Amino acid sequence: MALKVNWTTEAVNSYESIISYLQQEWTIKDVEYFNECVNALINNISIQPYLFKASSIKQIRKATIGKQNSLFYIIRSDEIFLLQFWDNRQNPDKRKY
Repeated sequence: MALKVNWTTEAVNSYESIISYLQQEWTIKDVEYFNECVNALINNISIQPYLFKASSIKQIRKATIGKQNSLFYIIRSDEIFLLQFWDNRQNPDKRKY
């Protein structure tokens, strides 16, 4: 049974920021490909929430979306909360998770 997935405000904002960057710097195909990858990843996480390893903060998990982006999420009983999308080229010291 797939778990319910909830987006935090920070996840929505960081996702939109990446989409905006892709729209400005890349092609619509790249934007669509990124969306497909994110949707497939979220679907996999909802089915197998422990698929990805824990980040530096024990309960928060990190899933990689290609080389450039990651998704941080947390599992709470029967729900998954998407916390933040992260561009891996940024300074890791600025990352919360």
